[in-house]
Amino acid sequence: MTETQTTPPEPAAFHLNLLDAFSLTSHGDAIDLPLSAQRVLVFLALRDRPVGRSFVAGSLWPEKSENRANGNLRAALWRLGEPGAVLVERLTTQVRLSPDIRVDVHDAVTSARRILATASPLDPVDLDWSRLSRDILPGWYEDWLVLARERLRQLRLHALETLCVRLIGTGRVAQAIQVGEAVVELEPLRDSGQRALFAAHLAEGNRAEALHQYERYRAVLWDTLRLAPSFTIETMLAGLGPTT
Repeated sequence: MTETQTTPPEPAAFHLNLLDAFSLTSHGDAIDLPLSAQRVLVFLALRDRPVGRSFVAGSLWPEKSENRANGNLRAALWRLGEPGAVLVERLTTQVRLSPDIRVDVHDAVTSARRILATASPLDPVDLDWSRLSRDILPGWYEDWLVLARERLRQLRLHALETLCVRLIGTGRVAQAIQVGEAVVELEPLRDSGQRALFAAHLAEGNRAEALHQYERYRAVLWDTLRLAPSFTIETMLAGLGPTT
């Protein structure tokens, strides 16, 4: 399988990082923002399209009256104008994140979708899968963010499993094992992730390691859910050794 090379994008004026923790930088310099302004940026970044002002205000301050919520949004937008550049574009009744801001979540989603497009060659940039192993702002617990975090989590897991299988197919088994281990660490009870890791161990000829991984999976699955591994996994590992 051949690989294609993605043309590097033009340098962005701002970088907004939401994976693991919030940070906003401009040409390497950190920009400090109050929490209210951070929340507006995060909300708009996770939608990546124009959003009605009233919807933003009501979503971010649901416990406030309409007038108070709108006032909070106006104050946050004013603070977002302080760095000296446009961070949020203000339309007549809508707002949206400035296209001058590059968002790490958007890069992760783009990478995941490229990996899942199995008819296309792997892009070398996607072999750095570390961003697919991180959550959006794990210390934030607002409902609108929890839903977005879970959507990205499912996309990341599917992409990492697919990457593991694709790496096996191109003979990069050591990398495949690393990716499979990342999936299992993210979701130890996920059957499809365990299958990908088993396949990587078997592709490398490590039958004993595949069996050891199976025993670990079987133990945690039983201890947690009182369930046995699926028939598909049992079939994969049939004949490797005792599994009872």
